[in-house]
Amino acid sequence: QGSVDCPNVEFEYGDADGHGAELAELYSYTEEPELNTNRRCFEEDFHTQVQGKRWLELDGDQQKAYVMHLLDGLEVVNRDKRLKVARAILYLTQGVFGDCDNEGDVLHWSRHNCFLLYQLGTFTAFLELLNMEIDNSQACSSALRKPAISLADSTELRVLLSVMYLMVENIRVELEEDPPEWKTCRDTFRMELSFPVHSDEPFALLLFMMVTKFCSGHAPHFPMKKVLLLLWKVLLFTLGGFEALQAMKVRKREQLGLPPLPEDSIQVMRSMRAASPPTYSIELVEQQQQKRGHRSRRPLVKQDSLDIYNERDPFKNDEAGVDEEENDDVDSGIEGELDLMERDAIIPTMPAHRPSIERVSFPKGLPWAPKVRQKDIEHFLEASRNKFIGFTLGQDTETLIGLPRPIHESVKTLKQHKYVSISDVQIKNEEELEKCPMSLGEEEVQETPCEILYRAMLYNLPQYMIALLKILLAAAPTSKAKTDSINILADVLPEEMPITVLQSMKLGIDVNRHKEIIVKSISAVLLLLLKHFKLNHIYQFEYVSQHLVFANCIPLILKFFNQNIMSYITAKNSISVLDYPHCTVCDLPELTAESLEAGDNNQFCWRNLFSCINLLRILNKLTKWKHSRTMMLVVFKSAPILKRALKVKQAMMQLYVLKLLKIQTKYLGRQWRKSNMKTMSAIYQKVRHRMNDDWAYGNDIDARPWDFQAEECTLRANIEAFNSRRYDKPQDSEFAPVDNCLQSVLGQRLELPEDFHYSYELWLEREVFSQPIRWEELLNCQ
Repeated sequence: QGSVDCPNVEFEYGDADGHGAELAELYSYTEEPELNTNRRCFEEDFHTQVQGKRWLELDGDQQKAYVMHLLDGLEVVNRDKRLKVARAILYLTQGVFGDCDNEGDVLHWSRHNCFLLYQLGTFTAFLELLNMEIDNSQACSSALRKPAISLADSTELRVLLSVMYLMVENIRVELEEDPPEWKTCRDTFRMELSFPVHSDEPFALLLFMMVTKFCSGHAPHFPMKKVLLLLWKVLLFTLGGFEALQAMKVRKREQLGLPPLPEDSIQVMRSMRAASPPTYSIELVEQQQQKRGHRSRRPLVKQDSLDIYNERDPFKNDEAGVDEEENDDVDSGIEGELDLMERDAIIPTMPAHRPSIERVSFPKGLPWAPKVRQKDIEHFLEASRNKFIGFTLGQDTETLIGLPRPIHESVKTLKQHKYVSISDVQIKNEEELEKCPMSLGEEEVQETPCEILYRAMLYNLPQYMIALLKILLAAAPTSKAKTDSINILADVLPEEMPITVLQSMKLGIDVNRHKEIIVKSISAVLLLLLKHFKLNHIYQFEYVSQHLVFANCIPLILKFFNQNIMSYITAKNSISVLDYPHCTVCDLPELTAESLEAGDNNQFCWRNLFSCINLLRILNKLTKWKHSRTMMLVVFKSAPILKRALKVKQAMMQLYVLKLLKIQTKYLGRQWRKSNMKTMSAIYQKVRHRMNDDWAYGNDIDARPWDFQAEECTLRANIEAFNSRRYDKPQDSEFAPVDNCLQSVLGQRLELPEDFHYSYELWLEREVFSQPIRWEELLNCQ
């Protein structure tokens, strides 16, 4: 689809997709036959225990008794018997679909059974089995010897992870009609996952360790998609989603005595409308040739404004290769309308031509309240004092003597919009703690799930980030298949490869869907970690950010976007009739090559749009206020890549693209700005304004190129100081108290080994009596 005729995308961003869709993504289509295997394992055992009744007909006590019988079966030594019992439990978590008539019933019983299983201790039992399976060296060595790994190599792990995922996802989702005991259950489960109860670390850390073990090549059979989905849902459940995060932010600002947030960013974004995408250099050239004949009809305006259409785009060469398929996308019937819309950015006297759909839903003013940092006020006063007085007063923002009246007004306006972030307060506190470690004493650190997770992740955090990015690279649609890249298809490829065209098509769709789900879960995991760590402590966020940057996250995300984003977002890599729970209760129609090719009739693919927005948000988080990283965006020629992403008419995605373009505009040169006036106008309309921010002109005193390396080094030193102060428990000896009292030192009880008193006399003889002591040396002065 071209940039002009793509429709508005009716997408609502959230923590996750609908409940049914999230459960369906756990299974690959090649796993579909296993659903019946699970059912058979359950029914064989169930009919030996309960005669003449179905699961749905049992009362609560009978269901509990049967679950306890199954849990006893998990204790047996025989692996095959254990697997059968685990499959029977998996069938319960899948909603006993053999007894249900429709999808709603399956989802209802799936939730009901998950709560019942959790109350009887199933999750803990499966956690022990998972630990055993991770340490199963026999499975690892047999997988390493195989030339091709398939579904069969990860059977046990897939069953265990599926049960755990279904329990986490079903218990995590809150519904209004949930009984009170389920709510209590949910809180207990959240606590159990957040705080280490049975082990030394939270559950999420075990999953991170599985990811690194997989990436190191020691366990190539690990079903990575299931591990990553479970990791995402565990973090979402224990740390909280985006709305919970907003509420925590509001509470934290209150505790620190900061003024409330100027607006709720989630609500502002929901009410935004998408802008029509900018035209491209190739489209402009075509328009030029067609418009030559009737240019005289244009109103008389300044010539250089009209010349915007003729300016050569400095990134044209970079775009040409990717935009080749877009040449024939431009529909001549829409070009005239587009030209008028282009002209609107320049000629404010012609508002009548703007289509009504483009109206922003904020009748007065701009969507965001402007923000000003303390640093901005200091810079403004420094420049004003240099100009009018000839000297500066450092960080003094109160003294305005000698400055003209308009400067007084400007400072007053800046102070009205001054915004102090939680990060500013945390950095200031950290500086004080570094300066006066003795007088300020120990810092009180609140034991939140986020704090516990960071402490557990701290020492291996670089490896976790590298592992996640390695898998993201392998799953990205722009990646070429290389021999040295990791194999992420271990849990999707069947034992017997397809022989018919239909089977090949089905497997092709399955593989693409599998990669999309991996990208979705990694992007969500990284964004959740960044956002929660930033709220918990700014230096925790900076530590994660810096390791992502060192692991080449910025070029990786740009590489991901260097594709036809419209076709990625509208990709139809799913076969809805094979999705769970539909495939469990409905008769499957006969699949044909045509029906697979047609796909479903959705306007867009939810997970792909979700992934794109998450990756853009991560890129924003990594580059915001970091000039060295902004220069990376410029060096990697991100502007044409990001401009192409504006084709997707979805307000939230466009906002994050425009933010990324805004921070680098000053480095792209006057020529680029002249050629991209429509993009500049969209930035002005949609992105928050920072007063006296010179984003469009490049006169920023922060943008000095020689400071870049120093900026990263200073940040790294601050992070290391924070980590060693807060998490390296053995304090430096110079701060440790010393006991100088002879009586108390001699009176201390020392732990001596049991056999010491047997050899005590020998020790005295050897260490004391046989050593000559020359007391007279004490009298000799050195």
